[in-house]
Amino acid sequence: MSPDERRAPPPAFTRAPPPEQAPARTGHVTIRGGKLFYWDTGGEGDVVVLNHPATGSAHMWPYQQPVFASAGYRVIGWSRRGHLGSDPVDPANPGSASTDLADLLDALGVGRFHLVASAAGGAISVDFALSHPERLLSLCLTSCVGGAQDPDYIRLSTGVRPPGFDDLPSEFREVGPSYRALDPEGVARWLALEHAAGTGLRTGQKPVNRITFAALENLHVPTLLMTGDADLWMPPPLMRLYAQRIPGSEFIIAPECGHALYWEAPEVFNACVLEFIGRNGGGEKSTLTS
Repeated sequence: MSPDERRAPPPAFTRAPPPEQAPARTGHVTIRGGKLFYWDTGGEGDVVVLNHPATGSAHMWPYQQPVFASAGYRVIGWSRRGHLGSDPVDPANPGSASTDLADLLDALGVGRFHLVASAAGGAISVDFALSHPERLLSLCLTSCVGGAQDPDYIRLSTGVRPPGFDDLPSEFREVGPSYRALDPEGVARWLALEHAAGTGLRTGQKPVNRITFAALENLHVPTLLMTGDADLWMPPPLMRLYAQRIPGSEFIIAPECGHALYWEAPEVFNACVLEFIGRNGGGEKSTLTS
């Protein structure tokens, strides 16, 4: 399969702090195994759910929340278990993050929606898509470690990163060099959110599905994949492997960007995601009715 591949325009690497946030209610939903924190802008538009990276929480999206809400969407962010505001993973009942997401959205009355993920949130989103494709208007996988378990892919992806990579500072692993050079204040803001994000046991949850490239070839959900050409976790050749397997997918490479694309270049990220989900809107109620 040959995905529709293109390059995004160069980013501005903004030094501006996050804009004022749209009004949103916050709360907790009790699911099997604990409580999950969420925020929800409400509204009648299509629902957009933001699935954070492993270094983040529901609070990592200040550059997206007001922009997506002003575009007419109902925007929801949540913290997975072990991340800021949510209960830690219970070793006796770890469950699955994709099942937690389904339970959360059921509790919030959400039917079909757009799922937008960054980094480790991508594997959870792929797992959700394989279990519940009928619930997705679209799927956006940005800088995503997609969770594929094919042995050849695991050898390839782990070989990209040298021994000791996981012990390097998070800002080096996650944030691209151009952004680090041009916006040290923005890096400091990202680090503050990253340091606050982990509040309990975060490991132990397992996917519901065995994620393989063969499984992805049967995934018929409108899918956008994005990565930065300076992403140390998911450089373009790795992300392209996912794009080549998902039918009809689109693939965008953002110049000079690292793994935290949503933060480093929000104007690029937001424009690409909004254009894509705008073409794949529901044209229907995205909330459940009793």
